[in-house]
Amino acid sequence: MEHILLILIATITISTIINVFLKKFDIPTVIGYIFTGLITMQIFDFGLHSQETLSHLAEFGIVFLMFTIGLEFSIGHMKSMKREVFVYGALQVLLSGFVFTFISHHFFNLEVKSAIVIGFALALSSTAIVLKVLNEKNQIHSGYGRVAVGILIFQDLAVIPMLLMISIFTSDNSSVSELLISTLVSAIVVFLILFFVGKFFIERFFDWVISSNSEEIFLGAVMLTVIASSVVAELFGFSFSLGAFIAGMTIAETKFRYKIEADLVPFRDILLGVFFVTIGMQIDPTIVIKYGFVILGLLFAIMLIKAVIMFSYLRYFVQNRTAIKSSLALMQVGEFALAIFALAFSNGLISSDVNQIMIMTVVLSMVLTPFILNNIKSIANIMFKEPTKLRDRAIKSTGYQNHIIICGYGPIGKRLAKKFKEKNLLYVILEHDIKLVDSAIENGEKSIFLANAAQKSVLEHFNVKNSLAVIVAISNEHQIRLICENINSFDANINTIVKVKNDSEAESIKDLNIKHIVNSRDIISDILVQRALECRLD
Repeated sequence: MEHILLILIATITISTIINVFLKKFDIPTVIGYIFTGLITMQIFDFGLHSQETLSHLAEFGIVFLMFTIGLEFSIGHMKSMKREVFVYGALQVLLSGFVFTFISHHFFNLEVKSAIVIGFALALSSTAIVLKVLNEKNQIHSGYGRVAVGILIFQDLAVIPMLLMISIFTSDNSSVSELLISTLVSAIVVFLILFFVGKFFIERFFDWVISSNSEEIFLGAVMLTVIASSVVAELFGFSFSLGAFIAGMTIAETKFRYKIEADLVPFRDILLGVFFVTIGMQIDPTIVIKYGFVILGLLFAIMLIKAVIMFSYLRYFVQNRTAIKSSLALMQVGEFALAIFALAFSNGLISSDVNQIMIMTVVLSMVLTPFILNNIKSIANIMFKEPTKLRDRAIKSTGYQNHIIICGYGPIGKRLAKKFKEKNLLYVILEHDIKLVDSAIENGEKSIFLANAAQKSVLEHFNVKNSLAVIVAISNEHQIRLICENINSFDANINTIVKVKNDSEAESIKDLNIKHIVNSRDIISDILVQRALECRLD
């Protein structure tokens, strides 16, 4: 027990020191976590059991990531993204898979089965790193972000037939047709359980849970939903993350979507940190030294080939800049490839040396990815200059531009929404009281969302930086201060109008560069004085 606590303290200490240092140079925390894993592995002797335990824990980082991505992509949204998922994604996986298979077989003399496994594993990209960085940079709904997400979704679906392929190559008992039929049946059952049952049960379940008025119980129910969905998918032979993604898509159709997303972000990021630490633990310095030039050559060749393949077909569907940025974003090899290599090695399809070389190549490609994504605009500018003229942009699937954000749906919020609707202005209402949200929806209000405006991630999701105005119309002084602090952290020049009850509340936010503070007591006093002066005695 003491040994485990020592390792935990050392890991957190190393991670904190490295990330604080790297952040001064604007280097993503992903890199810090990976180096933490590498250093920790060299200091402590992790047994096989400890590594397996950590890898299982880390997998839930991807599970929660895929769940929150599922929240972004409802069934309706997926229909609008069918080209990105099923055309761009299918072309990427098939073309990259066949090219790498050909190279593995003809240039490295690997057996056909081994070449196929390696070839299609290399076609996969890193969902965890790409989506984390795109989220941090608020680029997930940009033109290239939308393409990248669509391809990543297809890749995650493609993992299932890839794992099935290994079973087919190593199975002596089952025929190919039996395996395919059983997988298809399992897929239908999983979808029916998670989608249809979830659709009719999940909203009633959360209505019941939220009636407790306890944030702890609500968060516990969310985690139960995520983990249960993941386990259901795993029981039928699919990945944990696929089950979480379908669960997220199901909840995306409900009014709880934004509240759940905001509440889960801290847990998701912590578990993703653990995942990246375990990636760092897989780096073997002796293998890097022994096969250094081979690994570097493979790293350069694989990333270049993937980028060229993606750009070659994407340029026929989207603008050149979008095509090159999408290609750069997905040119690395992903975490699911590590799982495929591990399974292939345990089944004797690839040798120990090949497995280690592939692991090192994949990990290094993942290390490079945040640097590429952070400089993607500059790299794209080298190849294709950004147009100076106005042009149509890809529509943000859940984003807003030039809109008004109303925080709170009390009497003032209702009146504001009514006025804005009459003037045909674009607005959104953020309200954390489920009863007010339900009542508004029943009365035909389509622009209200169950979300807590005091959470920074909620304001970021509703694009507060590009809003015309943010109107804070709530009564809680503490929440007013928190909302205003979060708005101010995005941009001090955001047009913010805050309603306060008295001078004390006005004073509490005076230091936050709020554009307009409306003191209701002063206004009421002025109106009363005006009405009194207008009175005439007969």
